[in-house]
Order: sequence, then structure tokens, then C-alpha cells
Amino acid sequence: MRIATITFQQNATSQMNNLQADLSRTQNDLATGTRLHSAADDPAAMSQVNTLNVQMSASQQYVTNGNYATSTLQLEEQAMSDATNTLQSARDLAVQANNPALSQAQRSDIAAQLAAQLQDLVSIGNRVDGSGNQLFSGTASSTVPFATNGTSVTYNGSSQVSQIQVGPNQRLSAGDTGASVFMNIPAGNGTFTTSGATANTGTGSIGVGTVTNATAWVPDTYTIAFTSPTAYTVTNSTGTVVASSTSFKDGDTISFNGVQIPMTGTPAAGDTFTVAQAGTASAFSTLQSLVTTLNDPTLSNAQISSKIGGALQQIDNAISNMSNVSASVGARLNSITSSQGAAQALQTNLTTAVSQLSDTDYAAAITKLNTEEISLQAAQSSYASISKLSLFNFLH
Repeated sequence: MRIATITFQQNATSQMNNLQADLSRTQNDLATGTRLHSAADDPAAMSQVNTLNVQMSASQQYVTNGNYATSTLQLEEQAMSDATNTLQSARDLAVQANNPALSQAQRSDIAAQLAAQLQDLVSIGNRVDGSGNQLFSGTASSTVPFATNGTSVTYNGSSQVSQIQVGPNQRLSAGDTGASVFMNIPAGNGTFTTSGATANTGTGSIGVGTVTNATAWVPDTYTIAFTSPTAYTVTNSTGTVVASSTSFKDGDTISFNGVQIPMTGTPAAGDTFTVAQAGTASAFSTLQSLVTTLNDPTLSNAQISSKIGGALQQIDNAISNMSNVSASVGARLNSITSSQGAAQALQTNLTTAVSQLSDTDYAAAITKLNTEEISLQAAQSSYASISKLSLFNFLH
């Protein structure tokens, strides 16, 4: 069998090219630290690496989402802390104003301070995060949630909050709506509210009251009517008498249908008080009612005391509501911390797995490089020697 010179040269050149390509790949593996540059290098390993990278990308996104939610929730937590301090300061002023020795001018001064605190509370409710998104507008993050219209404050935000995924199977609220924080606060003691008629002429003042037997309570609107300073009747909305007494005195408690309501002072004949089902009230309307009360020179000390008493209860309700929301925020922050710890641990494991599949084994690669260099040098030397052989060498 004869082998043409051209065939020999082609085969030798092809072999050396292959050896040179192998050497280049090994050098590249050592230079880059990875052995997988394309799917052709190791299809099975590359497929696994791609799957692991997808998982790592998702895990990193969970961490990013968690960082955003943490920042937003921390700003919300600070806002509620400031709002609570504002309400506590307003409460202190209300207690100060509940003093019959104060003049109308002094009460008006307190009312002016309360009006300023009301505006502070609105400003807190309209705070934004670092990106300019409203903290308390829910999903309507570009809408300013609270607007003042005369003596009332309205909520213009959404009733829904954004849900952020911080784990494979974990989503949580990245905030709270202004309605749930500032607006929809249970009124009175949560079961009923009390108030005195503006036409009352006596010194009787009604307290907030408590529920002593929830099963006996019948939700309705009740009227406590005094026929004399010592006699009263309690009637429901249909006019049915549910309780009465002829021996009332200052400091007594009026009891009916499982509730007890303290009364102080001496009511006059014809004075009435109302006990109604509790609805909701906003923190803003509570402060505004205090401002209105303290600026009204026609109210008696007893009427002022009743209204301030109700406002104090409502401020306490607002502070309690913010405390509950803050506890929820704290729980969510803890949950994010936990999920981020799990995500970071997963990323470490995934990185290790990817490294094992794709990183260059330097010891093996160096050995391979040396072998390939020797093989290439041998092939080149052989080719150089054999290529000189021809018939002319023998005829010479």
C-alpha cells in the first residue's frame, strides 16, 4: 500500500492541529479557571450548571426582594413610632385640657397645639420611601394617601397592599394601608360608644364603659334619660325600658344588658346620654374632635369632660392599633431575615455545586498540559524529520 506524500502531510498536519487545539483548550481552562466554555465541552455538566444557575438567580432575587421589603417596613415602623409619639403628646394635652379651672383662652391655646399635631400626623401618613413611593397608599404607591379637606382628613390610597416574594413558597406584605393604620380604628371600647347631649344643663359626665357580660349585650342605640338628678331610665331604640333607678348619685355606675357605664357629677332633669354600637373612627378625626371641643365656648365643663373622656379612649385605641401593626411589621422583618439566611445558605450550596461541575481541576489540567505539550512537540519533530524523506534522498 502506497501513501502519497500529500496524504501523509495532510494527516500529519491534521494531527498536529488537533494536538494544538487540545493544548489551547487546556491552556484556556487554566487561564479562566473553568472547564466549561460551551455545551460541547460537557453537555451533561453544562445542563446541570444551567439548572443550578437558574436556581441561584431566583435565590438572589428573593434576597433582593427581601432587602426592598426590609427597607420599606423599617421606614413604616419608624413612621408609626413617630405617629405614636404624636398621639401620646396629644393625649397629654387632652388630659391637661380636662381641667375645669382652665379658661377658654387656655383651652384654645391647647387646641392650637392639637391642630399642629394633627397636621404632623397627616404628614407622617404621607411619608414616602427612598424611591418616592408612598408608604401608606397600598398598591396605589404614587397616590398621596391623606388629604385635608376643611376639618376632615380623607384616605385616597388603595385597600390592597403589595405582596413580595421572599422565598420559594413565601410571600408577605411589604407595607400596610393607611386605612388600616390610621382610619379604621374601633370606636369607644370596641363594643359601644357613649356621649352626652349638647343640650344637657347638669354637671353629669358619662364614661367610656365596659362590657361585663358579652352574651347579655344586645347591640342597639340606648338612651339614658334623667327625670331628676337621682332618677333615670334606659330605653332601647324602640322605647322599651331596659333599666331604671331612682337613687342615682355622683360616681354611680349604670348597668344594663351586660354593660357598666360610670357617671360622674349631677345630671339635671331632662339631660340625656346615648350609648350606641361602636363603629370606627380615624386618628385624625379624634384629634379634630378635640380641637373642636376645646374651641367651643358654649360647652359646659361636664360636656367637655365627657367629650375629652371619649377622645382619650379613642387615642388609646389608635395607639393600640399602631402597636398591633408594629408587631406585625416586626414579625415580617424577622421572617425576611430568616428567609434571607436560608437563601444565602442555598446560594453557597449552589455555588459549590456549580464549582464542582465547571471549575478547572488544576492538578489534572497541568498534568494534561504537560502531556499535550510533549505530544505536540513529538508530532512536530516527527513531521519535520519524515517530511525530508523522498526518493531523491536515496538517489543522491
